[in-house]
Amino acid sequence: AKEAVFHFAECYIDPGDMAIVPSPGYPPYVRGTHFAEGACHYLPLLRENGFLPNLRLVPPAVLSRAKILWINYPNSPSGALATDAFFEEAVGFARKHGLILASDEAYTEIYYGARPRSALEFGKENVLVFQSLSKRSAMTGYRVGWVAGDPDVVATFKKIKTNVDSGTPNFVQAAAIEALSDESHVEAMRAEYRAKRDCLVQALVGLGLPDCTPQATIYIWQKVPASMSGIEFAERLLQPDAAMVVTPGEWIADPVDKNSLNPGAGHVRLALVPSLDDCRRAADRLGKLRF
Repeated sequence: AKEAVFHFAECYIDPGDMAIVPSPGYPPYVRGTHFAEGACHYLPLLRENGFLPNLRLVPPAVLSRAKILWINYPNSPSGALATDAFFEEAVGFARKHGLILASDEAYTEIYYGARPRSALEFGKENVLVFQSLSKRSAMTGYRVGWVAGDPDVVATFKKIKTNVDSGTPNFVQAAAIEALSDESHVEAMRAEYRAKRDCLVQALVGLGLPDCTPQATIYIWQKVPASMSGIEFAERLLQPDAAMVVTPGEWIADPVDKNSLNPGAGHVRLALVPSLDDCRRAADRLGKLRF
C-alpha cells in the first residue's frame, strides 16, 4: 500500500492545502503531502488516550485548509485498536468538515484478540481504505494491495494511479488470489507473531519497564527508562551485549508545533520481524542487561 498512500495526496492536495496526520505515524502520509506541496497538521497519539487522536483539538484555521484526514488502525507503531466510537466520530468528523477519511488498514489481519474493524463498517461516503498483502501474507516484495470505499474517491484515485504505473503484473495478481484464498498461513503467522511478542514483552517487563503489550500489528511500542531518551535507549541496545536494532520513537513522530513535546519521545519501536529463535535470543540478552 506504500505507493498508493504516498500518491493519494496528489488526488486532493494543492499547494497550500493541508492533511491531518497522526504522530507517530507512517512517514508516507507526510512525505506524500509534502510532495504534493501541501502541509501537515500533526495529531499526537498518546498512551493515556489509547493512542486515539483528539479530533476536537484540530484548529479551525487548519480545518479551513485541510483536505485529508489520515487514520491507521490497527496502529503502527503502538499496536492499538480503534474503538467503534472513534470510527463513528472520525467518519462523522470527515463528513462534517468536507474531508476525505483515508484509513490505512494494512495490519487488520495481524491481531491477538478481537478481530479489528474497518472504517468502511461505519460509513462509505468520503472514506477510502488502503489494504495490502505485505503484512497479511508477508508479500512485501510483490508490491500488491488495493483501495476500497467511496466510488467517487476511488475514481479520483484511479486518475492518479494510471499515470504512476501500468498495472499489477498478472503473475502477481495470481499469487494474490492464492494468498487471499487461504487463511491457514495467516493464522500460523498470527500465532508466531504472538509468540515473538510474548517472549520480548516478558523480557522487557523483567527489566522493570512498563508492560506495553500490543493488541495487534508486528510492533512493540515500548516506553524506555525515565532516565533515558528513546535515542539513548536504542544506542544502548546497539552495544555488543544486546546487539539489537530498534527505532527511536523520536525518529517516527513529529510535535504539533515547535513548543510541543514530540509524542514519540521516551519510546522505541521493536519490530517482530526476526525469526522466533532470534527473538528468543534477543529476549535472553535483554534479561541480562541492567539500567
